Amino acid sequence: PIVMKKNKILLVEDNEGDIVLTSEAFEECSCKANIQVARNGKEAINILFDQNEDAQLPDLILLDINLPLLNGHEVLKKIKENEKTRHVPVAILTTSSAISDINLTYENFANCFITKPADINDFFETINALSNYWFNICKLPSKK
Repeated sequence: PIVMKKNKILLVEDNEGDIVLTSEAFEECSCKANIQVARNGKEAINILFDQNEDAQLPDLILLDINLPLLNGHEVLKKIKENEKTRHVPVAILTTSSAISDINLTYENFANCFITKPADINDFFETINALSNYWFNICKLPSKK
């Protein structure tokens, strides 16, 4: 039997409703995901950088922009500047659709920018498409 490996996702999100919604959306889609949540930018950085060497980095980071303590732009910059984490794909998942936010995330090497759909069905479709793209269509870097 084929053992489906669970994809490890770090969800960096401070809105409790969006955390629940995103988790439910991943449960509904065919992607088997193990979601770890960081509720602010500092927590995300701690999870990524303060872990011991054997700790597994996430396969994908879903990063909100408007976060307490460190915003998404600052978190993204730290992830992409560091040799240990720069290979991890970062998908920006935010309510923002501001051109300045979009441009800045790509300047800091985000892998994609997604504005959260307000409609719940559209949101579920978006998460399904995102997980299908990153975990079925794309080839992700192998663990270092």
